Amino acid sequence: MRSMSLKHNVIANYVSQFYGTAIGVVMVPAYIRYMGIEAYGLVGFFATLQVLFQLVDMGMTPTLAREVARFRGGAIDAFTLRSLMRALEGIFLALAVAGACVMIAGADYISASWLKAQQLPHAEVRDAISLMALIVALRWMGGLYRGAIGGYERLVWLSGFNVAAATGRAVLVIPFFIIAGATPTTFFGYQLAVAVIELVILVSQTYRMIPRMEHKVDWEWKPLRGVVKFSLGLAFTNCVWIAVTQTDKLVLSRLLTLTDYAYFTLAVLVASGVTIIAGPISIALQPRLTRLEAEGDGDGLVRVYRNATQVVGVIAIPVAVVLSFFSEQVLWAWTGNADIAVNAAPVLTLYALGNGVLALCAFPYYLQVAKGDLKLHLIGNLLFVVFLIPALVWATWSYGMVGAGFAWLASHLAYFAFWTPLVHRRLVKGLHRRWLLEDVGGTFLLTISAAAAARWLVHWPQERIPVALAVGALGMGLLAIAAGASSCVRGAIRQW
Repeated sequence: MRSMSLKHNVIANYVSQFYGTAIGVVMVPAYIRYMGIEAYGLVGFFATLQVLFQLVDMGMTPTLAREVARFRGGAIDAFTLRSLMRALEGIFLALAVAGACVMIAGADYISASWLKAQQLPHAEVRDAISLMALIVALRWMGGLYRGAIGGYERLVWLSGFNVAAATGRAVLVIPFFIIAGATPTTFFGYQLAVAVIELVILVSQTYRMIPRMEHKVDWEWKPLRGVVKFSLGLAFTNCVWIAVTQTDKLVLSRLLTLTDYAYFTLAVLVASGVTIIAGPISIALQPRLTRLEAEGDGDGLVRVYRNATQVVGVIAIPVAVVLSFFSEQVLWAWTGNADIAVNAAPVLTLYALGNGVLALCAFPYYLQVAKGDLKLHLIGNLLFVVFLIPALVWATWSYGMVGAGFAWLASHLAYFAFWTPLVHRRLVKGLHRRWLLEDVGGTFLLTISAAAAARWLVHWPQERIPVALAVGALGMGLLAIAAGASSCVRGAIRQW
């Protein structure tokens, strides 16, 4: 039953994540057509603000998800869980209000001195940033309840809700444009209304699952004492992650015009499909690994860990290779805009490869969270920041978008080569060699060899639809090759 539950959760997550990513990507050309390329640069800046706001999370969301999973494994009681939930809610509310107020107070400076709008009026940009502040705060609070639902492994429901939310955000905004007008303020005003509805539904669903208490649970600091060490470890990791993933975007938002920043945002959006593909596995995998560790099932933990690595590799590696080897063709097929294809292709190539490596680098982190031992992760990320951030800032400042892409790729290759084996050897003896050679190596070598051959042999048509069909056929072919290299996938196919 557990295996089937994990499979159902993974499938549901993939459906929702794929739909959310696909619908967001598909709708971008429509946004540009209605709003203009410069206004879409504001959407890219909004995405950066959302991630930067995660700095105030302090590891609380993943900590709650882990404690819910431990409650289900029998490690803590219902009162402890409910008390922790109440404590975290109070902190989240206070931080959300404070963060929104700070961003609104800085809206005038950001619109006048930071962003380089050439056509949009200053007042329009300022009002859009104020709306962004409210949306970011509401969506961040919703993340706490998503974490609780994920810890309960109610991911089929959560996936369905995410599909509905993605449809509301990305698709239904077009009729709103037609009725109210296609300006940045109407776009973000609509997104604010959707964010309110999302939060109300998430709160209601979470409280249906959290066990009820006979007596009222008051807010207090005490429930946080038992998890503060683990939470602070995750907080540092989260800060490092945000610094690594958003430094380039923040610097470029200051250096580039909003139009050029939109090109960069488009490339990063497409490349993010690689990591989003790995996301559903991690969401379903993390509570399962944590529960297996709590139950003392070490063999089961390693088996699930290795199988999940193969599944992510089979899907993420072909996607990363297609986006990097055929970046210009992908962008042309997607947007039908030759300027976007030419300007964004080099960035897409580098970020797609970097995200492919990142999808695999994330697995040792999942293992450390399950075991509750983040010491190596903290040390590794500290070293990562010390060396990467200065290099990233310098490369971005000196070479713009392409420099940021090279720094992104090189940093993750170094982390994969030097730090991942150290983590594996520390936590599970004899795991790394098998993981690298049997779970990752074969899939990578066969896929990239096939893509290199296709790059030399394929003669691309000029029309957009034939190009899209050719890219799709190449992707399916590389996916089949990757699946053939995976023992886990071959076994699943034989069993089916």
